[in-house]
Amino acid sequence: MSATIEITRIEKSKIASVDFNNLPFGSVFSDHMLTCTYKNGKWESPVIVPYAPIALDPSAKIFHYGQSIFEGMKAYKDAKGNTLLFRPLENCKRLNKSAERLVIPQIPEDVFMQGLKELLKVDDAWIPTNEGSSLYIRPFMFASGNGFHASPADEYKLMICTAPSGAYFAGKVNVLIEEKYARAANGGVGFAKAGGNYAAQFYPTQLAIEKGYNQVIWTDDNTHEYIEEAGAMNIFVRINDTLLTSPTNDRILDGITRKSILQLAEDLDIAVEVRKISVAEVVIAAQSGTLKEMFGTGTAAVISPITGFGFQEKDYELPTLEMPFASILKKAITDIQTNKSEDLHGWRVQL
Repeated sequence: MSATIEITRIEKSKIASVDFNNLPFGSVFSDHMLTCTYKNGKWESPVIVPYAPIALDPSAKIFHYGQSIFEGMKAYKDAKGNTLLFRPLENCKRLNKSAERLVIPQIPEDVFMQGLKELLKVDDAWIPTNEGSSLYIRPFMFASGNGFHASPADEYKLMICTAPSGAYFAGKVNVLIEEKYARAANGGVGFAKAGGNYAAQFYPTQLAIEKGYNQVIWTDDNTHEYIEEAGAMNIFVRINDTLLTSPTNDRILDGITRKSILQLAEDLDIAVEVRKISVAEVVIAAQSGTLKEMFGTGTAAVISPITGFGFQEKDYELPTLEMPFASILKKAITDIQTNKSEDLHGWRVQL
């Protein structure tokens, strides 16, 4: 089905006030946003309107029962000025997977894609062209229906907002391996991009920051013997010349960047193992000098190298390598995203 999208343009653009050479991440917002309402058992036609606050009743169920999910995507410009997306249908599929788990109505893929493309056309001038910059795209869905009774809502909103952004992380990232708190549990919603997952991360992360670390490496909820994610990112560990990452499960997000990195590593003949990684294995590798790299992967940062980690009151530094896998793989994926290299897997979508 093809949705009719009504567009109301902003009277005066804010773009002249934006310094595209010094963009923060995710805090400068483009002129327009897309909104689509689920009501009376069906999704209505999306609309594109000027970016502005939204009005909700105090009894809207998002405030009380947390039915909220989101995605993270990026749009790029290539050297010819073409607008490019990277594996956008994967984001839509994952959004709907999250929606199913939180009993939120799924959005038809064609409605999602058409709305996203129209929004990007309207705010085309907001897509940065500077090296390392992109237009960050945040689709999200939440319960807008009213009522204090503990049950799924009868109305929902899909919204898409965008933000021209520079690099997500800068400088060294030092992490603490978590021994007490868990990000998610078996049978829970860890695999979904649910807002509550991230809210629950903030307290243990703040404790780690107070100890001098930047982020937390999450371990399994039962024994805390196996590493699973790094902050809000999937994690990779390089021991000797083999790249390791944890298998996805109820607790671990099926990261689109993670999947892409696994494929690119195979393309580049980098040995990869997808298996459980014990904390003890990582510590022993650090002590023996065979631990070469650790890095997080995700849409925002793409790849974020980890320079050291703490565990049981002891700190371990990782070596500085001349040609780390993190740099090789980051260049490989960003070159595909920005149309600087051949796209062997059909990941790039041009508007």
